Amino acid sequence: MKMIKGPAIFLAQFASDTAPFNSFNSICKWAASLGYKGVQIPSWDGRLFDLKRAAESQGYADEVKGVAAGHGLAITELSTHLQGQLVAVHPAYDAVFDGFAVPEVRGNPKARTEWAVDQVKSAIRASKRLGLTAHATFSGALAWPYIYPWPQRPPGLVEEAFDELARRWRPILDDADAHGVDIAYEIHPGEDLHDGVSYEMFLERVNNHRRANLLYDPSHFVLQQLDYLDYIDIYHDRIKAFHVKDAEFNPTGRQGVYGGFQSWVNRAGRFRSPGDGQIDFGAVFSKLTQYDYDSWAVLEWECALKHPEDGAREGAEFIRNHIIRVTEKAFDDFAGAGTDVEMVRKMLGIS
Repeated sequence: MKMIKGPAIFLAQFASDTAPFNSFNSICKWAASLGYKGVQIPSWDGRLFDLKRAAESQGYADEVKGVAAGHGLAITELSTHLQGQLVAVHPAYDAVFDGFAVPEVRGNPKARTEWAVDQVKSAIRASKRLGLTAHATFSGALAWPYIYPWPQRPPGLVEEAFDELARRWRPILDDADAHGVDIAYEIHPGEDLHDGVSYEMFLERVNNHRRANLLYDPSHFVLQQLDYLDYIDIYHDRIKAFHVKDAEFNPTGRQGVYGGFQSWVNRAGRFRSPGDGQIDFGAVFSKLTQYDYDSWAVLEWECALKHPEDGAREGAEFIRNHIIRVTEKAFDDFAGAGTDVEMVRKMLGIS
């Protein structure tokens, strides 16, 4: 069996204009001081990382790796969650998602999509230069405004949305394949790939592309009331990245899955720091270990209550305590009888 790597931390929720979170060197030093062994980099944050340079310059990629290594850290994955979101945007969300793009393409959906595709492809090239084999992202969404079928969806609407999503992603997946990098889609409400069925609808349309893989984050499944352990049994061979994020779901007579348009702290389903929610991470780590997941366990801190720095400090120990040191022998080896072929045949009554 193989062993999960960690603990690691996604830097997106911590990057800011204030030290030590305003440069890659200082944020790596901070992460290492908490006991982390890896960092997942938000590729859009210029305070930490220059995506264009990393895609084009091996020297710069080596420099970034060297900064992390100088603090005893590995780079786990690059993330293009914001850019991946922009590969497919329904017009209802144009205004709010424009802020994810550079100013020169805002207000121009076609140019924004082209920019987003180029960004994801740049991250694929940068991942290869950094020696990474997986890349974390979102799928984007065209059908999401129609998630609940009222008014009744016209025939073909969902099918056409997924056909178009596949058309946009297929060239990116082919590019990822050429560079030996897996695309790990985070299955997430707000994306057209938001559960197992929608992922399978997409996978069918990209002909089961070997690079169309998954980032596993159980918190989003708690909020949807989806079985997050059975999900591992079903899709374990496609899981290439792992976010450790907790959640809780406490429905009442007033609200449930949809949350009644409330703030995060007042929703029935809300994200929590690891260990403060309802996810059975002992079972999660056991399942992933059982299926030989040997990549990183990455803290993604999102909590409606706790301070992020407290969550980061506690998260390193939480992940470290859940990583299973795999056994090299069976627990009942002491009782082995040392049988041979002749004895086995005799035991079976085979002459």
